[in-house]
Amino acid sequence: MSKTGSIVSFAGTPPAVSDIVAIARRNARIAISPDVEEKIRAARTVVDRYVAADLPVYGLTTGLGAGVDTKLATDDLIAFQMRVPLARAVGVGAALPREAVRAMMAVRVAGMAAGGSGVSLPVFCGLVAALNAGFHPVVPSLGSIGAADLAPLAHMGRALLGDGEAEVGGVVMAAGEALKKAGLEPLLIAPKDGHALVVANSLSVGKACLCLEDVERLFDWSLAAVALNFEAFRANVTAFDDRAMAARPAFGQRAAAARLRDLLSGSSLLVEGAARRLQDPLSYRCAPQVWGALLHAIGEAREVTEIEIASSGDNPVVLTDEGLILSHGNFDMTAFVLAWERLGQALAHCAAATAYRTMKIMSAAMSELPRFLTPFGQSRTGFATVQKTVSALEAEIRHLAAPISLTPIPVADGVEDQASMAPSVLTKTEAIIERLRYLVAIELIASAQAIELRGVQGELGAGTQQAYRQVRELVPPLDEDRAQGPDFLRLSEFIGSTPQKEGIALHQ
Repeated sequence: MSKTGSIVSFAGTPPAVSDIVAIARRNARIAISPDVEEKIRAARTVVDRYVAADLPVYGLTTGLGAGVDTKLATDDLIAFQMRVPLARAVGVGAALPREAVRAMMAVRVAGMAAGGSGVSLPVFCGLVAALNAGFHPVVPSLGSIGAADLAPLAHMGRALLGDGEAEVGGVVMAAGEALKKAGLEPLLIAPKDGHALVVANSLSVGKACLCLEDVERLFDWSLAAVALNFEAFRANVTAFDDRAMAARPAFGQRAAAARLRDLLSGSSLLVEGAARRLQDPLSYRCAPQVWGALLHAIGEAREVTEIEIASSGDNPVVLTDEGLILSHGNFDMTAFVLAWERLGQALAHCAAATAYRTMKIMSAAMSELPRFLTPFGQSRTGFATVQKTVSALEAEIRHLAAPISLTPIPVADGVEDQASMAPSVLTKTEAIIERLRYLVAIELIASAQAIELRGVQGELGAGTQQAYRQVRELVPPLDEDRAQGPDFLRLSEFIGSTPQKEGIALHQ
């Protein structure tokens, strides 16, 4: 995989998370190397040999699901493949965002390029061409249990056949019309192609790639919020001392503490005696441990996602070197969803700590600052009602962090009796990230206000000074009461759209 300008080249090495994101969010085009095309042809030769010999292969010469016991007639093989996406286009609910559809399509291309799908080269190239032409099927967001994202991919395949709806140039229209507008022809399906289009977890993995970019960016900003609150609260920085971290080096905590020390570099808070307390509340003192756990969880989620991008989870899988097609369960996403469930719970712990610190910086008894951070006394509301927003966001995150991946009810006449709920896990992770982004924005704004009330804005560390300035570029101080919702939205959108290198420079 290589990326030059707006081109992502699928070659000998698997794509990275950043490649999928570039295709999904930044409209990078896909180029396919001759080596990948040869890999597709070689796998297809195995498929053609099985068809010629009329050997039993799931979804090629037999039915699907409970229909595995049904042998397909030779003259029905292509018609059956045409029916596969149509019969599985059972999704409901709001349409997926454009970037999610593009991510799903890109991940499916990556899975086919791995060589195990047995897809025909025209269908593979047709999917690439559709993505490059900006042809985006309308895909309902609900209907997959994560034992392959059958329904979402079926809606994709349906549109590529000219059925259903698709978006081109920002306009939704009938899929046949959209194909013509994009300069494309409907896919010419051969045996196994219909099944190859749908039998993957491409939506789950595509959404995971998007979430990784979002959560890694949010992680850096959330650390900046921790450090800025430390400055405002005048908290004790011995909590970040590497000697203490090394005494019990739990996952990620030394790295998190090192980043926090970098943010505070040069701060007056580092001077002995600057802290107001010997020990602060746990939401301050345990920040390296909590954010270290999040850092570890992000790394684990990235690792499992990269495995999925680089692999062929198709069932059955074509093993070109052995000339075999084998049935298996590699589409099961248990390891994947457990990593992402862990990440959601790690985010929830950080959300709770963020909420607790934000409440404490507003408390006169805890912070020794004016109550609710208003310079005009209690004739003004200040940040008082912001606490309700903080409480609501944290409660929703805690609810969303509860597991959903435990096995759903069996389907397909009991044959498919286990599934991961992978798409739902990623959907709730997206919601957690959105809400935590608001909480981080609120903590940053409240901390900037507290720093000014404390009068230490000229004594901040290198990173916290940058964070403070960025907040003030977007949000003015709160003097007279005003609507603060727009302030939180503005900063949250900035956090979500600004890469770390353009905002606060932290070590990777």
